[in-house]
Amino acid sequence: MSRKEILAWAAGACVLLGLALLPRWLEDDYYLSLLISILMYCVLATSWALFSGPTRYVSLATVAFFGLGAYVTAVFGEQLPWAAVLAIAAGAGLAVALVVGLSTLRLSGVYFVIFSFGLAELVKQLVTWWEVNVTKDLGRYVFVDITQLDIYWQLLALLALVLGLRALIHRSRLGLALRVIGEDETVAKHVGINTTHAKVLLFTASAVFMTVTGAIMAPRWTYIDPSIAFAPVISFQTLIMALLGGAGALLGPVLGAVPLVLLFEYLGAHFPNHFSILLGLVFIVIVYFVPQGLSGWITRFSRRKKGLP
Repeated sequence: MSRKEILAWAAGACVLLGLALLPRWLEDDYYLSLLISILMYCVLATSWALFSGPTRYVSLATVAFFGLGAYVTAVFGEQLPWAAVLAIAAGAGLAVALVVGLSTLRLSGVYFVIFSFGLAELVKQLVTWWEVNVTKDLGRYVFVDITQLDIYWQLLALLALVLGLRALIHRSRLGLALRVIGEDETVAKHVGINTTHAKVLLFTASAVFMTVTGAIMAPRWTYIDPSIAFAPVISFQTLIMALLGGAGALLGPVLGAVPLVLLFEYLGAHFPNHFSILLGLVFIVIVYFVPQGLSGWITRFSRRKKGLP
């Protein structure tokens, strides 16, 4: 490991420590709630980019795994220790992602986008059917002895894990294989890369982080039902945030998540009846004016400042 990399890891550890201590100086619960929302989307966007960044597969299945994790907490939260609940959520996300990945990651382009969106709706309808026909109760109350501060710290730890994993994968042979797949999957197959194995592995890892995020967030709502846990807007906002920051850069999704969470918080508070329209406009603006993301814009600006092409 080079001196530059050691300094980068040390700086990251200092930032993590500072963020862990930050709630101690917050006097208003609103700001802690806002930080939790920011961290949630930072984890979701970074998890999305873990798979979709290098492979360029656009997935809209984020909320399928997020909602699955939320329901794991709703079902097991009062019966089992919290660590066991998170472990079950991770296992559920792993199992579903393996089944989905092995059966569908041969799709690509618009077909994968359509399938991933359909998967989220399918999981939502299956949970709704189960609740209505088996449990006879559509919604669930979540009574777990987990505070807002606990949620904050757990999301911060999860963000550190997914960023660390992404950094390690980027330097590995797997990361190189995924980038080749993103450039041209046919070429990747011809040079001997097991594309299915690589894609399933990263899709599964991404899904596990999303599922655990949903499990951690569930106690915040107290009450959940399929329309809350599987709200499609979560998938779209995660996608927009990753694209704004730059899905290919390590910190790109974080760069996109922070300003957009603040923007969506403002729009939701002041224009609740027009939120969906404004969300679509934000999506169009980002795709049209910032196609390479903020990280790409920063890189280009830095190169121009140094006189590089």
